[in-house]
Amino acid sequence: MAEQSAALSPLLKQATPVLAARGEGVYIYDEDDRRYLDFTAGIGVTSTGHCHPRVVEAAQRQVATLVHGQYTTVMHRPLLQLTERLGSVLPEGVDRLFYVNSGSEAVEAALRLARQATGRQNAIVFQGGFHGRTMAAASLTTSGTKIRAGIGPLMPGVVVSPFPYAYRLGMSEEEATEFALRELDYQLATVSYPQDTAAIFIEPVLGEGGYVPAPAAFLRGLRERADKHGILLVVDEVQTGFGRTGSFWGHDAAGIRPDIIITAKGLASGFPLSAIAASQTLMEKAWPGSQGGTYGGNAVSCAAALATLDVIEDEGLVANAAEMGERLQRGLAGVAANHPVIGDVRGRGLMVGNEFTTPDGSPDAEGATRAHKAAAEKGLLLLTCGPHGNVVRMIPPLIVTADQIDEAVDLWSQAMKEAAA
Repeated sequence: MAEQSAALSPLLKQATPVLAARGEGVYIYDEDDRRYLDFTAGIGVTSTGHCHPRVVEAAQRQVATLVHGQYTTVMHRPLLQLTERLGSVLPEGVDRLFYVNSGSEAVEAALRLARQATGRQNAIVFQGGFHGRTMAAASLTTSGTKIRAGIGPLMPGVVVSPFPYAYRLGMSEEEATEFALRELDYQLATVSYPQDTAAIFIEPVLGEGGYVPAPAAFLRGLRERADKHGILLVVDEVQTGFGRTGSFWGHDAAGIRPDIIITAKGLASGFPLSAIAASQTLMEKAWPGSQGGTYGGNAVSCAAALATLDVIEDEGLVANAAEMGERLQRGLAGVAANHPVIGDVRGRGLMVGNEFTTPDGSPDAEGATRAHKAAAEKGLLLLTCGPHGNVVRMIPPLIVTADQIDEAVDLWSQAMKEAAA
């Protein structure tokens, strides 16, 4: 057999030029030991920072005892302990869990449960939402056509309704909320008959769609309509959960209780783990054999998740996310005041976006790309998002300090000056 060399798919483009050698807290170091302030957190995954000592110790201890115990074959203690522990942070009554590996898998599990439990087929999603890349999850996703292009026909039964994106709509938050709820009512009257509608899927903050928070009144309006029509409200907390928004769950500020919660990303500080949570009454309506998988609820990931919960509680990281998020938004608003190309600074907690627009209000992806690149050169790692790639987002680990926030704002200010030159 002839020798050959393999390489990564050419479609895997790096957002930054860094070849990471190690991570520590809020920092990543490359192979030349240059330090970068990491405000990507692995797309919101390293919630307790890179290699938090307590998470590392828990994972190392678990690796030495049991790496994999397939949970429909044998049960293991970390999974049982994590399930019990999550009961203390989940809404009352939403206390039955099913574990998988990724956000997409959890979204598909939630959709499967909703359809089986209700006997209905349709799902309503909102424009700009991101729910994953697997086939059903991609069918629910409208954050950008790149997720859906070239793979049709997509799964039927998905209805897309407007999201209250006030800046894009040129409305106040109140006006955008009223508009989006009216349009949802219109969808239920014209496209998706309520008795055919199984679930409404919503992100408390649009992720890939541009870091746009859902107003509390909008989430409450969804709950009211779901209750009225017997529709399940599924809240996709893959990116917003575990303290990211300054409350433990992104929906907490609205005072609602979802029927199904989807969680992943920050759940295990970088180890692959995701889950859906629902009530006993709802979960037992899933059909036999509809929940399972080889790697779901991996023992090492569960041990890391338990340590993550300990760190979040003991170090007050939810409150820190709220406080540092306010500091970050204030600093970024100050930078934006000197650079009109940044049309909007918005977010919730440590999930903040800077939207770049031209003087006529059109998306400015080139401006966002220049600023993003300049920031990396200065030592600040960021990501872009939004349907047009014109939003630069900041997602630091929840352990970030005031000094690190100020350092990031300073580097961002320098990057903006360079990008504008």
